Amino acid sequence: MADQNIPATPAPALSKKQIFFRRLSSFLFLWTVILTALFSGNKLLSDYVFLVVMVLLAWAGLVEFYGIAEKRGLVCFKKLGVIGGILLMVGTFYHLTGKLGLSNSPARVNDFETSFLILFVLGLCVRQFVSKSNTAGILAISVTLFGLMYVPWLLNFIQKINFFPNVDGHFYLLYFVLITKFSDTGAYAVGSLIGKHKMIPRISPGKTWEGFGGAIVVSTLASLVFVHFAHNKMPAMNWVHAIILGVLLSSAAVVGDLIESLFKREAGVKDSGKLFPGIGGILDLLDSLLFNAPIMYLYLRHVLQTS
Repeated sequence: MADQNIPATPAPALSKKQIFFRRLSSFLFLWTVILTALFSGNKLLSDYVFLVVMVLLAWAGLVEFYGIAEKRGLVCFKKLGVIGGILLMVGTFYHLTGKLGLSNSPARVNDFETSFLILFVLGLCVRQFVSKSNTAGILAISVTLFGLMYVPWLLNFIQKINFFPNVDGHFYLLYFVLITKFSDTGAYAVGSLIGKHKMIPRISPGKTWEGFGGAIVVSTLASLVFVHFAHNKMPAMNWVHAIILGVLLSSAAVVGDLIESLFKREAGVKDSGKLFPGIGGILDLLDSLLFNAPIMYLYLRHVLQTS
């Protein structure tokens, strides 16, 4: 009977290497599902599997972000933010696919998002008007709006890449995802082997300048290789663009990772969520993609499209 009072031995903490490879495996599984649907040849399957996954990512990411904010002691309108994020993702999808307006007009999609954000801010103000207990209106509105901008609005650029007019957006999406993940892999590999000089230890003790250099080198090499073999599917791309994007995307990936680390450190949490035991949450898998997506989209629209 005495043995019943002996506390169970806690499971040993996962090493940085184990966490990295588990996150990499989850990331690869997630994007294998998405890309398999995209390249299936069935447009209905391709479009709606993509939409469902994007909506689920936005929902889970928003729940995690508002959870981090609440742990930091920040008030927000969580339900309104999540509903708004889902509506933003779905509305953008229907504009991009031509079910609302023109399918080949990026400007029209941008107008929709701008209008939505204006209405969302007004909705937040009305929500604060009817609140009976919250006296921190500016804070609640700001945190809720930032969550919408940080997760679904940035994720929407992935949709814009996939449905970009007059090009095979699937290949640009595949390129963007692979180069981003090679950045993470290069940073981890080089940082683990020779990393000595910390970048910003107060935010992320594991990030080193050597790892940052590794991210750039590995991403740029991967970019050159991908463009060499997929040039027929990406005719506007050449080795110059491959180098520029390799450097831009790898640098932004590291910054995106640091930003999420900043949020978690302020909230005093190790992982953004507990969706994947021993791995973390959706934001831990998406952090490097969120800031890379608009860079890839803007480069595609304003540089490659005019080349």
